[in-house]
Amino acid sequence: MFGIDTTVLAFVVLAGLSAGAVAYAFLFKRIDNEKQAGKRLETIKAAETDRSVVKASRDRAAEVVRRRKNLQDSLKQLDEKQKSNDRNIKKPPLRAQIRQAGMTVSIERFYIYSVICGIVLTFLAYLAGAPLLVLPGALLAGAFGLPRWFVSFRRARRVKAFLEEFPNALDIIVRAVKSGLPLNDAIRLIANESPEPVRAEFRRIVDSQQMGLSIPDATLRMSETMPCTEAGFFGIVIQIQSQAGGNLSEALGNLSRVLRDRKKMKAKVQALSMEAKASAVIIGALPFVVAFLVYLSSPNYIMPLFTTSVGNLILGCSGVWMSIGILVMRKMMNFEV
Repeated sequence: MFGIDTTVLAFVVLAGLSAGAVAYAFLFKRIDNEKQAGKRLETIKAAETDRSVVKASRDRAAEVVRRRKNLQDSLKQLDEKQKSNDRNIKKPPLRAQIRQAGMTVSIERFYIYSVICGIVLTFLAYLAGAPLLVLPGALLAGAFGLPRWFVSFRRARRVKAFLEEFPNALDIIVRAVKSGLPLNDAIRLIANESPEPVRAEFRRIVDSQQMGLSIPDATLRMSETMPCTEAGFFGIVIQIQSQAGGNLSEALGNLSRVLRDRKKMKAKVQALSMEAKASAVIIGALPFVVAFLVYLSSPNYIMPLFTTSVGNLILGCSGVWMSIGILVMRKMMNFEV
């Protein structure tokens, strides 16, 4: 009985092994194909992942290149606008100079005032006993020189007052932006609360914005009415921030610090050049003082310079050479910061 059971059991085991071997022989190829298919699928998935990573990297690189190109184009356009504004600052037309001086007079009325000024100055020179050859010069000086000098004086004084208050206005904008106030409201705050001429310039920005102009474009136009590089810096900072993004409060804070440093440097240069200016004043006043003292001590000695044609020629040549020396010294003492 035991032998039969062992024989049957061995037969069953051998039959099972044979069946397993046959099944494995038939299914081996299919299993191998499935493994290879799985490997190919994993390879494809890895390739897809790699392609996605490469594509994302390429997209990021393309985005960086595009933003860099846009920034370069913006800087190029801003540089061209700044060069145009610099030309307008250095040699603006008379109408622009009157506007930059803060004067509301029209160009026609300015010409009328110039003619009146020339006539009055010529009449005063005639009453003072000036020679007839001097009267045309007095007319030209009164009609063309004196009114334009007055406009230049008003223009320079207005720019100086603007630069005194402009860094404080930028600091107010920085605090307003940091506290969550929009840039539009910060500019309106300056336009309502700041002293002149800062208030007038920011009021023009608000008016331009209400007429449909964007804030960057409106700030770039500030240099048309305020002929200084600081106003151009402000417009460039706002324009770059609007196109490239970034921290506006930090950018304006840096600009405020730069403007204050420029102001300190100008004051330092002015202090260092005071000795040269004092020397120039003394040298320029010395001929007049000596001539006056000689006239008090011996008038007959110096009067031929004023009563004879040769003396007048000497005085004219001396005045020309002295004017050249004063202009040269003035050029040597003025530094652009």
